[in-house]
Amino acid sequence: MTAFLAAREAPGRGVRLSAPTGVLQAKSLRIGGLSPLTCLDYPGELAAVIFCQGCPWRCSYCHNPHLLAPTSPSHIPWSRVDAFLESRQGLLDAVVFSGGEPTMQAALPAAMNRVRALGFKIGLHTAGIYPRRLSSLLPWLDWVGLDIKALPEDYAPLTATPGSGPRAWESLDLLLLAGIPLEVRTTLPPDWRLAQRLEALMQRLAIAGVKSFALQTCRSPMDVDAPWESGGRGGGGAFPAPPAPTAFADLGESLFQRFVLR
Repeated sequence: MTAFLAAREAPGRGVRLSAPTGVLQAKSLRIGGLSPLTCLDYPGELAAVIFCQGCPWRCSYCHNPHLLAPTSPSHIPWSRVDAFLESRQGLLDAVVFSGGEPTMQAALPAAMNRVRALGFKIGLHTAGIYPRRLSSLLPWLDWVGLDIKALPEDYAPLTATPGSGPRAWESLDLLLLAGIPLEVRTTLPPDWRLAQRLEALMQRLAIAGVKSFALQTCRSPMDVDAPWESGGRGGGGAFPAPPAPTAFADLGESLFQRFVLR
């Protein structure tokens, strides 16, 4: 941890960090989209968002399903992104790497290194899928939005990936220990049975040390066969709709220093 703190304190904005050896160049980053301006994706900063292609999980309510595949015909070359960022020096404060799952790509450290050299703060949206890769990115990160979907034992039905929960929660512990400004966000799952466990999830996050928490409404282009209407993919009758996010507002405000409904 001492070495990590030294790495973060030494460079400051606009000073280049050395990219780790063995990673791909920034031009190898697979990019599925670019948002030129947002004031929502990095709280308090004007930012651009780079949407990285690829995610190993298959959440039924994914908000960006077009980014799940590792490659896409709509690939945007890094040279175009780099030229755009050069033109926004002094106009934007930060660049956010989102997805998909950005940490899936080996070229991410080199891309962050270039963004830092241009003088921008760096934000990251991640589901915490790869804790070891996330650990290697810590020297570059100024802010993280971490997607915690559920209690660790409830992840597999959501991600269709065994063992996904412990990895996400390991990433949470890593970021809390590092002290990087962090927003944990949870999307209220369309499965009413998991939504009933949201109160326990919020309480465990608060106990873990989370200070900033956002609860999000599920808005999914993939969720055309909602479990509360069809009985889930396995059938078996109708389920009631999950509670509205507003039902958890009082609890959220009592547990966290910053609580946001989206």
